[in-house]
Amino acid sequence: MDRQQLLKRLDTAWTALKASYVGLSDAQLTQPGVADGWSVKDILAHVATWEEEALKYLPLILADRRPPRYAALYGGVDAFNAQMTDQKRSLSLAQVQRHLDDTHRRLIAYLHSVPEEHFMRETRFRRRLRLDTYSHYPIHTQMIQHWRERA
Repeated sequence: MDRQQLLKRLDTAWTALKASYVGLSDAQLTQPGVADGWSVKDILAHVATWEEEALKYLPLILADRRPPRYAALYGGVDAFNAQMTDQKRSLSLAQVQRHLDDTHRRLIAYLHSVPEEHFMRETRFRRRLRLDTYSHYPIHTQMIQHWRERA
């Protein structure tokens, strides 16, 4: 896979995520119960959080350093997710949407700056990118779609 193929895969998953909540009212977007008490707004804040983590740790990985473990820093990934959700819950829907779009734009710009060889084979860089983005988005896309089907 080269950069363009990876960016296409990322964009396809991103577009599906965005499409999963198109047409929902602000009230629907902020209604809890999509997944484990989360609203669509909470899910979008969560996705932005993991893109921020990618932006923080992908450069570290490229420098052949290891990011800290979430277990050591937060008590695990679930605890990290809960903490970040609590921190972002007070943000308005507009703030979350703006932050999500801004973070995504920064991530795409960053990926354009990374040398091509880092996309050509499976590496720690590619694994982290995959886990934080294009294999992560579909999980939440499906949550939102299932919630919409139930509603």
